[in-house]
Amino acid sequence: MKTAIFDLDGTIANTIADLGAAVDYGLEVLGFPTHTIPEYKQFVGNGAMKLCERALPDGHKDLTEQLHGLFKEYYNVHLLDNTVLYDGIGEVIDTLGKNGVKLAVATNKPEDAAKKIIAKLLPDAEFVKILGGVEYRPKKPDTAIISEILAELPDEGNEVWMIGDSNVDVQTGINAGIHVIGCAWGFRGRAELENAGADKIAEKAEDIVKYILNNNNT
Repeated sequence: MKTAIFDLDGTIANTIADLGAAVDYGLEVLGFPTHTIPEYKQFVGNGAMKLCERALPDGHKDLTEQLHGLFKEYYNVHLLDNTVLYDGIGEVIDTLGKNGVKLAVATNKPEDAAKKIIAKLLPDAEFVKILGGVEYRPKKPDTAIISEILAELPDEGNEVWMIGDSNVDVQTGINAGIHVIGCAWGFRGRAELENAGADKIAEKAEDIVKYILNNNNT
């Protein structure tokens, strides 16, 4: 048996414009400068609260919870304004599923938002679990989210892959003792993934199928 555990932001879907717009909304309400998309690509990865903290100017980090509240207010309404699947990802998930690979999502994005996005963009995909950032579970790179997914599956003979676009995802996979595919099209790029120790780098979505189904090491 094989299991593919996908990150969401920067891996399955390009969500950065909607994330940035939601934080910018909160920053404008609070009277602070907004940020560029390249800056937001560096801010994301450790959950919405950390995103808000990073977006605030030095000396104003005490307003993180307030900004987070404004972010949620906006994002819950606008999370699919500009968010789209990356090229080929839908086909990859379909192919993996048809070949018996168990599918799951493990993201630091708020869990309710993650489920809404997956339901809209991948309505026919069958995931064992779609897990995201919640108060009671530590965020990646802690392995709690991986353990919760794998608890639904047989232990023996399960070849597990973590697929993500950042050093957080790579470290999560390493911490969990599973294989890691880094997605070079995501928010952080190939160099970060290689430096973090990803087993494989996918330049395009179909590379994921090649690595998982064919055990291709090239």
